Amino acid sequence: MSLLAAGIAAGLAAIGGAIAVAIIVKATLEGVTRQPELRGSLQTLMFIGVPLAEAVPIMAIVVSFILLFT
Repeated sequence: MSLLAAGIAAGLAAIGGAIAVAIIVKATLEGVTRQPELRGSLQTLMFIGVPLAEAVPIMAIVVSFILLFT
């Protein structure tokens, strides 16, 4: 049962991370199309936001592995 729970947790974490990154990139592209002169600053903010959005799923996977192997 713990194998199933760890697999579900890892899968949901991956899906959540993918959705978060997609939303960040979508918002950045919309901002660049509206104001192309802000491309550099929006791209910088995107490069900061994507790793922050990916940190939460990575932590969720680590927690699921810790729960699995204890």
